Amino acid sequence: MDSMSEQWWEKKLNIRTAGKVDHFIEEACNPYEPTDYCVLEALADSGYISSDSHVLDYGCGKGRTAIFLSFRTGCRATGIEFDQELCEEAVKNLERCKLPGAYKKGIRFVCEDARKYEIEGENCFYFFNPFAEEVLRAVLGKIQQSYYEDPRQMYLFFYYPFEAEMAALMTADGLQFVDEIDCTELYENYDRRERILVFEMA
Repeated sequence: MDSMSEQWWEKKLNIRTAGKVDHFIEEACNPYEPTDYCVLEALADSGYISSDSHVLDYGCGKGRTAIFLSFRTGCRATGIEFDQELCEEAVKNLERCKLPGAYKKGIRFVCEDARKYEIEGENCFYFFNPFAEEVLRAVLGKIQQSYYEDPRQMYLFFYYPFEAEMAALMTADGLQFVDEIDCTELYENYDRRERILVFEMA
């Protein structure tokens, strides 16, 4: 990963999303760490997300993923964040970011428990290990329910998957593995987990 690229995108978008945050009281929440821009570029270039997409970013933190994907693909984006302080930072980043007004109107951030959020037509779902396995299983159940109520093409993206997360994915009803976006070459040191797994509701 090129640190200059990280700084370049932060400056270009006029947002402040870098840094790791780990002050959560809720044990089910994992620390906040933004997805590197090079990985988000790979996702944006994959063809799975377009201007017709509505992305839901679970554990959105300071809003990097939603703002970047909207900038690169023209998609609508919703960020869900359990931590109020981080969600407020995301809102501030949206206010200051250098996106056309029409793009900004298509982005929103919601401070809520992911297990309680009612999906409102979103069709792309992004995860970067935002919470524990039991929460993930509950969220997958909500996505599945939304699909049954309103059948549509729905993609789920899982970046840097761990074994517990893989177990939840492989045993979830209705999920079908369709692709892998390899991100290992983006980093100097090889790490097999540097990939985005793509699933589809079926």
